[in-house]
Amino acid sequence: MRDTHETGKAGNPLSPSRWLPSQIPVRFLSWDGKDDPSESSSAYQLPDPERLVAAYRRMAVGRRFDIQATALATQGRLAVHPSSLGQEACQIGAALALRPTDWLFPTYRDCVALVSRDIDPVEALTLMRGDAHCGYDPVRHRTAPQCTPLATHAAHATGLAHGERLKGTDTVALALLGDGATSEGDFHEALGLAGVLKAPVVFLVQNNGYAISVPLAEQSAAPALAYKGIGYGVRSEQVDGNDAPAVLAVLDRAVQDARSGGGPWLIEAHTYRVGPHTSADDPARYRAPEEADLWRRRDPVARLETWLRGRGLLTDADVTAVAAEAEEYAARLRTRLAADPTPDPRTLFDHVHSVPTPHLTEQRAALRVELERR
Repeated sequence: MRDTHETGKAGNPLSPSRWLPSQIPVRFLSWDGKDDPSESSSAYQLPDPERLVAAYRRMAVGRRFDIQATALATQGRLAVHPSSLGQEACQIGAALALRPTDWLFPTYRDCVALVSRDIDPVEALTLMRGDAHCGYDPVRHRTAPQCTPLATHAAHATGLAHGERLKGTDTVALALLGDGATSEGDFHEALGLAGVLKAPVVFLVQNNGYAISVPLAEQSAAPALAYKGIGYGVRSEQVDGNDAPAVLAVLDRAVQDARSGGGPWLIEAHTYRVGPHTSADDPARYRAPEEADLWRRRDPVARLETWLRGRGLLTDADVTAVAAEAEEYAARLRTRLAADPTPDPRTLFDHVHSVPTPHLTEQRAALRVELERR
């Protein structure tokens, strides 16, 4: 039997304190973009200036892409669009923390993360357009199909990470989740499995305050969602999700620790969904306008821009150039999505089975004959 007094010591690897998150979310910047590190930030390395300039560019372009996608949904060019406006630091942090050989497991709200992994924007929006379940090649981009059911992809991320380790690679999987996903059984099963296997997987919970219309206080009584990791032996942390340097710093450490055999991490990023749940939602039915106005003043893009300007890392000309790039990106997206798609009905049979069954082969042949008659 273990000596409980020994295992309870803070320095012991079996001590629960090893997995506990910081009581105050990790922060480097104040709300208005000034240096204001939290005490917990001392455990993390501020990212290099070049990466933060790159993060700003991707955040600005990603925001313009997201706004354009919302407009396209309003116009009927997309069936729906779940905006990530206000969550850009989390989206870009996830993309930049990974190597091209790592895997990202996104949700339906993570289109900005997809395009930040250099996925074609039209392909990233294929699911929202309703043309296919996934518009991009997951293997080529090391990015799983966007997950609409909450948390079901968390176990997939754990399994892939464990499988890659068994193959001898140093691949890490990062699963993006919303706060609502932490109330699902799949989330807990994934963490339990990841903890036992010590899988190289990172779970990033973008706590934006609402699971559709259900506020966090009605979902969980935990002091923070990050505390849910300790029960599974998963290292946990919480971070200011609107502070891009802090998000990237925490993710950098988590990904590197997972890659080197340290096991899984659960990170809760405190952020906010400024827009509606989707383009079909009316947030005024369940939250006060003043709440969203408060978070608009905590804008992660403006916050990083102010900090970079203060350090002499960003000029007026740089900001103008990035804005022009973002507008050009949005214009190309509008043009391409203005054209009606021309789907091939025969693709209905693709990806159903790795080896088509006799019935599918027969049905596909019958469809080909029917199409040739037209």
